[in-house]
Amino acid sequence: VSMATPFLWKLSSQKLGFFLVSFGFIWGMMLLHFTIQQRASHENSAVLRQQILDLSKRYIKALAEENQSVMDGPYVGTMTAYDLKKTLAVLLDNIMLRLGKLESKVENIYNGTGGNLTNGTGTATPSSSNSEKVNVADLLNGAQEKCELPALDGFPHCEGKLKWMKEMWRSDSCYGNYGVDGSTCSFFIYLSEVENWCPRLPWRAKILNEETDRRGQVRNAEIRMSFEELYRVMSQREEFRWMMLRIKRMAEPWVSAIRSLAAKQNLAKRQRKKILVHLGLLTKESGFKIAENAFSGGPLGELVQWSDLITTLYLLGHDVRISASLAELKEIMRKVMGNKSSCPTQGDKVVELIYIDIVGLTQFKKTLGPSWVHYQCMLRVLDSFGTEPEFNHAHYAQSKGHKTPWGKWNLNPQQFNTMFPHTPDNSFLGFVVEQHLNASDIKHIDDIKRQNQSLVYGKVDNFWKDKKKYLDIIHSYMEVHGTVHGTSTVHLPSYVKNHGILSGRDLQFLLRETKLFVGLSFPYEGPAPLEAIANGCAFLNPKFNPPKSSKNTDFFKGKPTLRELTSQHPYAEVYIGQPHVWTVDIENSAEVEKAIRSILSQKIEPYLPYEFTCEGMLQRVNAFIENQDFCHGQVMWPPLSALQVKMAEPGQSCKQVCQEEQLICEPSFFQHLNKDKDLARFGVDCQTVESSADTLVPAYSDTRHHCIFQSDLLLFSCAGAHQTLRRICPCRDYMKGQVALCKDCL
Repeated sequence: VSMATPFLWKLSSQKLGFFLVSFGFIWGMMLLHFTIQQRASHENSAVLRQQILDLSKRYIKALAEENQSVMDGPYVGTMTAYDLKKTLAVLLDNIMLRLGKLESKVENIYNGTGGNLTNGTGTATPSSSNSEKVNVADLLNGAQEKCELPALDGFPHCEGKLKWMKEMWRSDSCYGNYGVDGSTCSFFIYLSEVENWCPRLPWRAKILNEETDRRGQVRNAEIRMSFEELYRVMSQREEFRWMMLRIKRMAEPWVSAIRSLAAKQNLAKRQRKKILVHLGLLTKESGFKIAENAFSGGPLGELVQWSDLITTLYLLGHDVRISASLAELKEIMRKVMGNKSSCPTQGDKVVELIYIDIVGLTQFKKTLGPSWVHYQCMLRVLDSFGTEPEFNHAHYAQSKGHKTPWGKWNLNPQQFNTMFPHTPDNSFLGFVVEQHLNASDIKHIDDIKRQNQSLVYGKVDNFWKDKKKYLDIIHSYMEVHGTVHGTSTVHLPSYVKNHGILSGRDLQFLLRETKLFVGLSFPYEGPAPLEAIANGCAFLNPKFNPPKSSKNTDFFKGKPTLRELTSQHPYAEVYIGQPHVWTVDIENSAEVEKAIRSILSQKIEPYLPYEFTCEGMLQRVNAFIENQDFCHGQVMWPPLSALQVKMAEPGQSCKQVCQEEQLICEPSFFQHLNKDKDLARFGVDCQTVESSADTLVPAYSDTRHHCIFQSDLLLFSCAGAHQTLRRICPCRDYMKGQVALCKDCL
């Protein structure tokens, strides 16, 4: 009892009552002990044993009834009685010892062995089967049950977050409401279950799974075969008219694709997620008027991608809410807009995944205010040209003097979703190349004969400026057609047959009778070349030497990337190639002529990479939703089995070295190459090490056997080359026609 005395100073009157009951119990046990000593020879031991059990049951029942409203445990946060628990642990340990001695003495009396009752040697020890029991001495020194922390591998932020919590957990009362009480284990539970920066404790994971099962909160996503509900929602808004028409035109191939994918891979037991789609580019505040101009030759690339994304999410069975105004955004997020605490809002999640564009991102952050930080990890930003890590990291971008208005979001770079797989630091969302033709069209399309004609990729007159010499060469071999809209055609050579704006169906038929689709160097990375290739045209792809980038091309200035385009369409150049794609210097007449003669000498079949089909997009987006997780500290996808480590030469980027090996640089693997022990497994000998916040590390010096590691995880980057050090590069394989996924990714 004397061991517990210091704790009495900490106890409230209620807790003191607990203590007195406990003390009374011990005193009662001592009296019982005395009574047994006096009456041992007269009463049956079974009766005495029953009295002990009855008294114990009455004590436990009284204690439970008197204190049923008290929340106990080290991780409760409010009304915690954990100091009392330490005190009672001492008292009960003493009781167990006495009961053990008492039982031994009663047994001796019952067996007729007698003996000196005051010098018995019987003892009681805690059950050896409870390996997690914390002894009394450890409890008094602040130990907690079940607080052996698991390995932090794969959770690179965990250690830093624990340090922050240790210093700052009192900075906001919300931490206490989540059960944080200043103990390491409570920090760990909060960081693993609320903010998800650390691995869950094994025993907690089991409890949480059981609770989830009881509540039945996990809903399965069931694939859809009908568009009725989506049409109902989209028909209510004029801004969605162009997208809905596209979805209706493509409804049949979309439904065939989801059936086909479900037959190939298991789409059952996927979590049905609440997904917000906010199209900032369609809001009145954006000033873009993209929806208004969609039917008069305006830019459609973004609307194509949004249409296909919405269709994909809907068919995969998720709950999709679409917003194209600030009022709608505020209505959807109203429950969390007033949250000013450092912790996420408790209760049901308003959304679990957010697809948004750069304009919408600014609107979203302003709308949510302080709550923004709790939703950053859920964002997927549609970003046609990509955002490289050094532009995404606000402090680093500022230190480099980047003045782009589009970067500095401090997201995981893989949260940016691109139109083409040109930037491995970002994720490739893509789109679907529309075929436009119905069943009756397809029956007759094979009867269309290829004519000796070309079609120029350029619907704006100004794109044709200074291209006459190049077009003259093409015209010497075949007819030249165009689809230029507007009243100005001053840059078109007189021999061009201009069709003006064509419907999608009419354009398909024109491409089917055309042999060559002619690039003019602009626009960059559009969807039209893929559509032409899918209809059996060869694509003449203008080469850029030197490559075009923000350093030498006005179009890219201000964009958050230093990426260098080696041609008008790098994807077609790298991932498709001949005989479908011919990348040529259009200033070199001999090179252009050679390509044209090669194209005319062979029959080129239609080709469409799987990733640009309905089924390919369904497969890719489903894999991202199921596996990409930026709300947890651990990103273990793609699987580590896909990792192949390559050493770049000085002056070479990781993107380049992987691409030369027919591989893809995989930024999520960088964290597994950021320690000397990690590199030792791949034969890299780090005799000395240092850390640096730079996009060009981890890197290695051959001469000094010196390794430089990354100190800021947001700066891991496949882009950029070091002039003196060798970059250490994480590469992976990819599925043919589906470069976003490795061979073991499904």
